[in-house]
Amino acid sequence: MAKMELFEIPADDIQRAQAFYRSVLGFEYEPWADDMGMLRQPDGHGVDGDLHQRGEVPHPTIVFTVDRIEDVVAAAVAAGGEQVGEIQQLGEDSRWVYLRDSEGNVIGLFDEVAVG
Repeated sequence: MAKMELFEIPADDIQRAQAFYRSVLGFEYEPWADDMGMLRQPDGHGVDGDLHQRGEVPHPTIVFTVDRIEDVVAAAVAAGGEQVGEIQQLGEDSRWVYLRDSEGNVIGLFDEVAVG
């Protein structure tokens, strides 16, 4: 079963965007690099989000944690969706990929599968 993990918001100006989300919604910002970081719920409740430099996917996305990306991509393709790009490794035991749903929306998938 999939679980909503986080949201992703692309930005043209990271500093301006993080100031916006802090002043409007109260999110705290944890920089990871010059071009990305996490928007964190100030009370620890709710879903945190990734704020990153606008790139391949120019609009906000929702990312779901799944048991195994390949299984979910296969189900998505069978249901009229498609994989967008290659599965990307995040460290030694997690991966992510985008897929397009039957309506053309791009969502993200994340899993924790050890490389081996």
